[in-house]
Amino acid sequence: MRGLSRRALFAGSTAGAAAVLLPVAAAPAAAKPKATAACASYRAAYHFTVPDQWKNDPQRPVWIDGEYHYYYLYNADYFTGGTTSGTAWRLATSTDLVSFSDRGIAVPKDTTPGGDVWSGSAVVDHDNTAGFGAGAVIVIATMAPDDVTQAQYLYYSTDGGRTFTNHGTDPVLPNPGVRDFRDPKVIRDEERGRWVMTLAENNKVGFYHSTDLKSWSYVSGFIKDGIGVLECPDLFRIRAEDGAWKWVLGVSANGKGSGLPSTYAYWTGAFDGTTFTPDASDPQWLDHGWDWYAAVTFEKRDSGGALDPAARYAIGWLNHWDYANTTPTIDSDGFNGTDSIVREVTLKRASSGGYYLASRPVAALDSYASRTVSLGDLEVSGTRLLDYTGTAYELTCQITWDQLTGAGVQLRRSADGGRHVDAGIYADYAFLNRRTTVNPDASGRWQESHSPFDPGARTVKLRILVDRTSVEMFVDDGRYAHSSEVFPYLIDTGLALFTIDGTAVFRDVVIREFAV
Repeated sequence: MRGLSRRALFAGSTAGAAAVLLPVAAAPAAAKPKATAACASYRAAYHFTVPDQWKNDPQRPVWIDGEYHYYYLYNADYFTGGTTSGTAWRLATSTDLVSFSDRGIAVPKDTTPGGDVWSGSAVVDHDNTAGFGAGAVIVIATMAPDDVTQAQYLYYSTDGGRTFTNHGTDPVLPNPGVRDFRDPKVIRDEERGRWVMTLAENNKVGFYHSTDLKSWSYVSGFIKDGIGVLECPDLFRIRAEDGAWKWVLGVSANGKGSGLPSTYAYWTGAFDGTTFTPDASDPQWLDHGWDWYAAVTFEKRDSGGALDPAARYAIGWLNHWDYANTTPTIDSDGFNGTDSIVREVTLKRASSGGYYLASRPVAALDSYASRTVSLGDLEVSGTRLLDYTGTAYELTCQITWDQLTGAGVQLRRSADGGRHVDAGIYADYAFLNRRTTVNPDASGRWQESHSPFDPGARTVKLRILVDRTSVEMFVDDGRYAHSSEVFPYLIDTGLALFTIDGTAVFRDVVIREFAV
């Protein structure tokens, strides 16, 4: 994050809550009670949410003893602020990445002169390279003792990643005299017998080597201008559907100033253990919505722990620093922090050449379906209101047409039709539009997100996840995805299909609800 330090931002944790009209009032800087019967809940029905207070950046989940350990930045002092504000690492575990069990604080804050703990990554040190024992879980994370000088510190766990102890009070990677020096992401390079770290350094991703996780050497840098300050780097190798192997370098970036997303930018390419060489200079984007920030990808493993080399999982923070403290959940439920659905990511070759990452909701979500409404094929010319109401569901369909300008769905529609979230295609782009419902963007600038669409196809597949404060749209088997926060009134439960300048058939329309 730029400008304001994270600690300073948290100290004024509710300063922005009144920036936009919400269904409920902005939170005062005081402890919040849990939701009561007099205050209906906005907590997501099937997305991960923090139990209380605040969460932001996800930390890459790691597979330990048959389950995923999901760490995330957590601020227990969000509503009181003050000098104790800032983040620790809280832990949740899951075997299927849909249902999570809270395990409390794993990496505490303010127990060393370093203060609070920012983003980083956890690895399992199977070969005892760091000397804390074979199988020890090592966390390397950014801390800034003076709120300015960012450096990387080490914590270790010998109880399977449940609790961590600081390794001294000195950084394992000191700041070389730069402002942005954060978010270390560590992977194991088995071929060369060493660890590799990627680090966010303003417009550069720095690459570092280590044999013991305690001492690091700079080896190269990848520079990209024009998409803001790079954060939360990611590096992994994946096998494409056609059998080719590719390395992927990802970052969280803010391309709004260039008319681009502000989510997860990535490049496919080659990595020789030291230098990353991209296939193209400009990045692709794993999500085209407004609210899929600080996303991480992580290994896909089966119940026995076997690694799938052709897929990864990903999870992102359903929020953005532009309006991070604006949400009805503060008053209704006493928390601020919701994540995207975990998605499975695969690498595919485009018909035009090159490779791209496709994403779809994690398959385990299917097992939580509690109600299915199958509406079959529906012909639409104009607007067609469906006989369904709900605040949290999934809608899937394939739209086909001969000639029209646009088509899609109106989600969370008010009874008078004045408020709704629109999702679909128009001319040569797919879109997700939250302008006509309550949403966090008071500027009015970040209302409709776009991704490319070929109108000559005359068909599009949509899979849309709707929850109480979010919409996630997957277009054409996950070729493009859009994730955005929305805050519709809880009484806005309608659903409609629409076309513009033509007729379309919405084929195999299915709505599913989930019980998690």
